[in-house]
Amino acid sequence: MARKLAAVSLTALLIAGAAFAWTFTAAPLPVPQEPGPVLPPAPAQRVQLAVAETGSMESNALFAYRGGNLEKRLFGMDVFVIRHPQGTILFEAGFGSHLSEHFKTVPRLMRSVSKVHPAQLLTEQLAAANIAPASLKGIFLTHSHWDHVGALPDLPGVPVYVNQAERDFIEQGGEATTLARSFGIDRFQTYAFEGPAYAGFPASHDVFGDGSVVLVPAGGHTPGAVIAFLRGADRDYALIGDLAWQKEGVDIPAEKPWMSRNMVDHDPAALRGVLVQLHQLQGANPSLLIVPSHDRRVTSQLPRLAALAPTPPATPSAP
Repeated sequence: MARKLAAVSLTALLIAGAAFAWTFTAAPLPVPQEPGPVLPPAPAQRVQLAVAETGSMESNALFAYRGGNLEKRLFGMDVFVIRHPQGTILFEAGFGSHLSEHFKTVPRLMRSVSKVHPAQLLTEQLAAANIAPASLKGIFLTHSHWDHVGALPDLPGVPVYVNQAERDFIEQGGEATTLARSFGIDRFQTYAFEGPAYAGFPASHDVFGDGSVVLVPAGGHTPGAVIAFLRGADRDYALIGDLAWQKEGVDIPAEKPWMSRNMVDHDPAALRGVLVQLHQLQGANPSLLIVPSHDRRVTSQLPRLAALAPTPPATPSAP
């Protein structure tokens, strides 16, 4: 009887192990045959984009998208600095001066498969580029997970903008938003999607009112996750946060493996739809560079903050 029970238990374990391994195998998302939408005509005003690297995390492709292997990947913790005649804004806040404390708020399983490395503090990089924190018009978040908000305490008084769905998530999101919530819910100001459909998404928010920086709702990774479309002088960009951790999530397209999405994705079904939309959008707009926040292979193609020209005086603007 004992042998039979052991055999049944072993069989069950093998089946469970095989099922778990299957969740990492390639499974491209189905893509409709119709082409994606073309971006609106380029506006007269363009923005200048640069990247500040605030740190990195070691992981591998296996955990980033279905079909990935054990190839080491450096997940960048990057902040995007956007210069516009009306002022300078940031997208994301990366790692800050309290990284070791902040990392403790991350789920234990994620901590066990990741190793973080700090870089030069964002405040120091801004100072080197002659950008005073008090001159910033605001910090916009693609979403509110810990690795996108770390430098907020280092930039007191700078407005931080999210939409209402994300603010609600910060307030009520449990462990996923522990760090953001610890900064005080009043730190987060809201904007509305009062603008028309944009690039196939149902509504939009035009940050400067001239079409150069447009946000669209893309809930899935978090309820209020957004995509930021930037119209640059040489090409267009879509900052997609963590909708995909690596560019293969859009190129294939492919979702994160079950273990990863179970840890971090609020609504995997909705996120699958967004990944397919981005895949189609990329195919229809050759000049559009889709930028996952953590894919250093992509962000390394962008100008560094240190190379950004001095910031001109800003004119008033409402987000």
